[in-house]
Amino acid sequence: MHSALRSIQNVARRAASTTAAAAAGKPLTIGLIPADGIGREVIPAARQVLEALPSDVMPAKLSFVDLDAGFEYFQKHGVALPTETLAALKSDCDGALFGAVSSPSHKVAGYSSPIVGLRKQMDLYANVRPVISGAAATASGEKRAIDMLIIRENTECLYIKEEELIDGTDGKYAIAKRRISEFASRRAGEMAFSMALQRDAMRKQLPESERTWAGRPKVTIVHKSNVLSVTDGLWRETVRSVYEGNSEYKARVDIEEQLVDSMVYRMFREPEAFDVVVAPNMYGDIISDGAAALVGSLGLVPSANVGDSFVVGEPVHGSAPDIAGKNIANPIAAIRSAAMLLERTGYGSAALAIYRAVDKVLASGQIKTPDLGGKSTTSEVTEAVCKQL
Repeated sequence: MHSALRSIQNVARRAASTTAAAAAGKPLTIGLIPADGIGREVIPAARQVLEALPSDVMPAKLSFVDLDAGFEYFQKHGVALPTETLAALKSDCDGALFGAVSSPSHKVAGYSSPIVGLRKQMDLYANVRPVISGAAATASGEKRAIDMLIIRENTECLYIKEEELIDGTDGKYAIAKRRISEFASRRAGEMAFSMALQRDAMRKQLPESERTWAGRPKVTIVHKSNVLSVTDGLWRETVRSVYEGNSEYKARVDIEEQLVDSMVYRMFREPEAFDVVVAPNMYGDIISDGAAALVGSLGLVPSANVGDSFVVGEPVHGSAPDIAGKNIANPIAAIRSAAMLLERTGYGSAALAIYRAVDKVLASGQIKTPDLGGKSTTSEVTEAVCKQL
């Protein structure tokens, strides 16, 4: 069987099996990897919210496994991602939450990022980042409601890190290889279209007055094939072929293309124009970090590293050592990441309950951590979300 077709079938089987497990109320085991800095504060906050879910929206019994990883762990034990952690994730857990990592900016012998290692070891080939706000700040100064999902291919592009420094006759020059494969592009495209339909189903559970996106699901393919005609050309053609080859996608999802530079421009001018955005690794990295500026703080932006059989929820923010231990870190990104984990494992109603609870807390404007201009603590924000549940 062709490997790309097998990947698509894996996505379908995963969706069916997680939905069936949710319907049966089977236990859900979540690995908790706080790692460094404020990760040790926001991951317990996310667990507290998960435990506060009422049984009518979360029928499964939740259990948690505490696991180690991170730069601080590396400094003590010489390894950033212990084999015991990987073994527990593979054998005992249905998904995981990862806090933050304090990766050094300089080379440290023997060290490699644990979250990058997790992505490789668990084949988490897509990084999924929702950007949601009832009042996003656009370049024109207008406040607009947005509900955008950015899907970043997670395994290749320039981030394969195959670089070479060469001594030339006119001095040194550097070459970096960029890999774009049909296999990886097809997986990312399938993820984008399937999640567009999944988001549409979740929106229909909301009253129309609460729906930010009112139209049909839409997927925007980001590329620069007018210049990079071979690599980005393959990306564009492969993602489009996923759409063209699926009658359900063609019937229910709209499709458009956007050059990466104009994508950035439009995202800041009219972010409400986008629903699901799918991009190669580097473009997706830049777009998703830039999109965080629309909502005011990285402390609000969640993400999930997703594969066919596993998902790791991960707040976008870093370890923030300057505020670690002060109980002022914003837990919203971690809480939303926990909701993404539930959504991906088949518990859409529970995920929606968390999303709505967070939105109500933010809309009130009364309880805000310092990054949003408030004086509330991590604990107070977490308790407010639990109260809304």
